[in-house]
Amino acid sequence: MAAVLSKRQMTEEDIKLQFITPAITKKWALSLITMETRITDGQINLRGNMVSRKEAKKADYILYLNESTPIAIVEAKDNKHAVGDGLQQAMQYAIMMDIPFAYSSNGDGFMEHDFLTGEERSISIEDFPAPDALYARFKAGANHGEGLTQQEESVIRQPFYSGQNTYPPRYYQRNAVNRTLDAIARGQDRILLVMATGTGKTYTAFQIVYRLLKSGMKKKILYLADRNILVDQSIQQDFAPLEKTIHKVNFVKDDPLTITSHEIFFSLYQQLAGKDDDDTEDGDETVERLAQLFSKDFFDLVIVDECHRGSAKKESNWRKILEYFSSATQIGMTATPKETKYVSNIDYFGEPVYVYSLKDGIEDGFLAPFKVINITTDIGDGWRPRKGQLDIYGHEIPDRIYNNRDYDYNIIIEDRIVQVAKEITDYLKATDRMSKTIVFCATEDAALRMRNELARQNPDMMQKYPDYVVRITGNDTFGKDKLDYFISVGSKTPVIATTSKLLSTGADCKMTKLIVLDEWINSMTEFKQIIGRGTRIREKDGKTHFIVMDIRGVTALFADPDWDGPIEIDEDYGREKRGPCPPGPKPNPDPDPVDPPYPPEEKPIVDENGCRVRIINKTVSVYDTNGKLLRQESIVDYTKTNIIGTYASLDNFIRQWTSEEKKKKIQELLASKGIDLEALKADQHMSDVDDFDFICHVAFDKKPLTRKERANNVKKRDFLSKYSGVAREVLEALLDQYMNVGIYELEHEAILTTPQFAKFGKIQRIFKFFGGEDKYNEAVHELENELYEAG
Repeated sequence: MAAVLSKRQMTEEDIKLQFITPAITKKWALSLITMETRITDGQINLRGNMVSRKEAKKADYILYLNESTPIAIVEAKDNKHAVGDGLQQAMQYAIMMDIPFAYSSNGDGFMEHDFLTGEERSISIEDFPAPDALYARFKAGANHGEGLTQQEESVIRQPFYSGQNTYPPRYYQRNAVNRTLDAIARGQDRILLVMATGTGKTYTAFQIVYRLLKSGMKKKILYLADRNILVDQSIQQDFAPLEKTIHKVNFVKDDPLTITSHEIFFSLYQQLAGKDDDDTEDGDETVERLAQLFSKDFFDLVIVDECHRGSAKKESNWRKILEYFSSATQIGMTATPKETKYVSNIDYFGEPVYVYSLKDGIEDGFLAPFKVINITTDIGDGWRPRKGQLDIYGHEIPDRIYNNRDYDYNIIIEDRIVQVAKEITDYLKATDRMSKTIVFCATEDAALRMRNELARQNPDMMQKYPDYVVRITGNDTFGKDKLDYFISVGSKTPVIATTSKLLSTGADCKMTKLIVLDEWINSMTEFKQIIGRGTRIREKDGKTHFIVMDIRGVTALFADPDWDGPIEIDEDYGREKRGPCPPGPKPNPDPDPVDPPYPPEEKPIVDENGCRVRIINKTVSVYDTNGKLLRQESIVDYTKTNIIGTYASLDNFIRQWTSEEKKKKIQELLASKGIDLEALKADQHMSDVDDFDFICHVAFDKKPLTRKERANNVKKRDFLSKYSGVAREVLEALLDQYMNVGIYELEHEAILTTPQFAKFGKIQRIFKFFGGEDKYNEAVHELENELYEAG
């Protein structure tokens, strides 16, 4: 029987169905094939005040050796394309996914690229290679032609854990797991994984552990972190499927005789080292403490979470722990590899086996993009006290010029705190007052002052939610008890957390929508960690992006070449010891987990009579994934520019508005340019204003009327007197609806089915009061014209 279409007339889907799929399934089991496999989620774009996603990357076919090991990718094209037209795309996806063979086809044959040899060849449609053939080539070509070891083959056969509450690994997590296991199988004993905050480092660690345990390659595993919350989160969430084999180390209670019965041990560095200050205890004491519980060779795998912190210090007791267990394979996991003159985790762990950066995550749509609101105060660049000026204690304020590096560190300006709190409050009022917000402050004392001022400015929210705003810092027991609630997606409060260092790293705050930078930051590591607090996406819960509100100008770090840049060894690493910190107001660039004390009595405090502060400028900046400034904009200016670019003049806009039968089209036109009028009106506290008036106000500086004022003007002009009886009542009801919902609802006859019109009967009956449907539409059109009469 002849085909319905010729091959040249077939779509890509037809070609796949009739030629490519049969050629593959002739030799490959259906269980080893996935089609239209989603690789990325599609980058989230921020345009104006609109949010949209790019199209996700999808592979036409992925072929697997088993569920954990993809081996080939095939991209299809219709027959109007050449056989090899899809090869570049297939190769791009294969590189992303660590897949060794890439193919393209148009139904006539296949073009193959072999990443193991670099060779390309054409294959007939009947000769697509079978799984055994590809695996044999993969085995022979692996490890630069040295082939696979027995252990590597054993690891390849181990599946990922799958369960009802565990999602399948994303492509980069699969890469990270497979590369780590491959390195271990080849005998590498120090391994570094670099994965941006929010990309699932703990989940990746779990899958590594699961597959190593199942393969029998590792039997005793130690997972180290430096925050209790990180340990508890890991045990309760990602590692939950292995809970029966897990033990959380408690040095005081654990019995050395019975502790050995577990497989996976979680511990804080501080517990094993003995003190929080990792540089004050003698290294021999640390070793003795460890020896009481574990022999040196007890663990065969140690995982170091967030290894950019203390574990990288060469002289630290945290390093002593790793050296004590030196016979174990050690995996360092970090979002921000630390590479300075004094600290290097690359020096210890070696070059990363895999890197998945913040840039990668945002481009793939797995991490949230962000905008930066820069707030400039009139004292940001400098404030100098008057001659002999006293602070609130009656002490003379040292005469010098203070700036953003000083406020809250060396001097406290009370009105500055008030104005910053007002900016945060105003932003939340204009957007969503229940948006999870972290305010990073200079010190614990500054975090308390900011907490108190935010509470004072939000009395209605504090009345409804007593913990609406809470200080969460290392030395605040009450605040730390609220941390679990703050990071919980299901818990409404606390909404605003003021902190100093505690929330800069580690805590998994999935719903953070606003990050306020009111501390001086000169450490790229800390800066990346803070930005990482907002990068998680919860699209179903309304979290697609986040805002960084910068009070001190620290987002200038985006222009630093180190922002999400390459990892390079510092050749001077370890050549000299850290000297004393230079004098000056800069905070420690490598802060300890617990805030250093800043006694408030040692700093001058200036009240509003001594220094009044004004906000003098606000800009909204959008950066690309390289930290390059794409544009700097006021949303209102952006809207004005686009409206004027569309309509040129006020008269032109009014003509088009009046002549447009469906006003909704103008709203849709502006939306296509990234302008959400409803959101923008809410931001400007003008939700009761008609879109017509708002556009005239923003673009052409006309005084706006509210919808109520426009409706009342219609009534004053006695327009309705030309109608009588039920028809007039219907038009009066339409005017009332316009005041509540705006013009667009009036354009749809469906409005007549709402409860407000039930007393008039069904739609057809209402039309009869006007003399038919056409007469009804004519009356509504006249009502619209009357609404937009001048004044």
